[in-house]
Amino acid sequence: MCLIVVGWRVHPDYPLVVAANRDEFYARPSTAIGRWADAPHVIGGLDLEAGGTWLGITDSGRFAAVTNVRESGAAKGALSRGALTRNFLTSRLSAGEYAAQLDYAQYSGFNLLLADGAALTYCTNRDGTPRSLAPGVYGLSNHLLDSPWPKLLAARLRFSAALPRLPDTRAFFDLLADREIVPDAELPSTGVSLEWERLLSAIFVKSESYGTRASTVAWLRRDGEVTMHEKSFGPGGQALQSSAISTAE
Repeated sequence: MCLIVVGWRVHPDYPLVVAANRDEFYARPSTAIGRWADAPHVIGGLDLEAGGTWLGITDSGRFAAVTNVRESGAAKGALSRGALTRNFLTSRLSAGEYAAQLDYAQYSGFNLLLADGAALTYCTNRDGTPRSLAPGVYGLSNHLLDSPWPKLLAARLRFSAALPRLPDTRAFFDLLADREIVPDAELPSTGVSLEWERLLSAIFVKSESYGTRASTVAWLRRDGEVTMHEKSFGPGGQALQSSAISTAE
């Protein structure tokens, strides 16, 4: 997962709203969103290589999403970062309790967002201790929370403008489909080549081997209804399928 925007308690009818793009190599096997066979209360995709997930939400509104930290030369963690989200979604710990008991040294660099209905918690093994977030709109990519990367700044603004239109998802998916490349002078420096910095600067990433595999819009409504929409993509940004799951069904 390489871009997540979260609205936490900023909409009167939707206390949690998420728009996210998962960027990954197309060759890595995964499933589209669905209910998990071993935990049917969880809605999300599955990484078939390591068994975890990049983003999921439960029938009760527990939410988790993870991004990697883009860094060069760091040692690889012993455990998959997708387990961070899977284990929270299938646990009964509060977001704060779960974040406090993690062994952060076991994972490669990560950012983790956890919501339990009462709190939205952010934690990372690259900067400081877990913290509970105040109501607001937050953006996360492959650096720290709300790092001022151009695509994050643009995504947060467009997300905020789209919020009043819920449950219409079109503005959110338009935002997630933005393929504009950032000018070189505005690119971050994360240890990859200039060619890759350019490629990864877009909200929607596309190439023949790596890119945005899924665009997801999900929310928890004030009455407890949970909804998740997903669009899946293949090499070169080719549209594959659309899926939607709601607890109202």
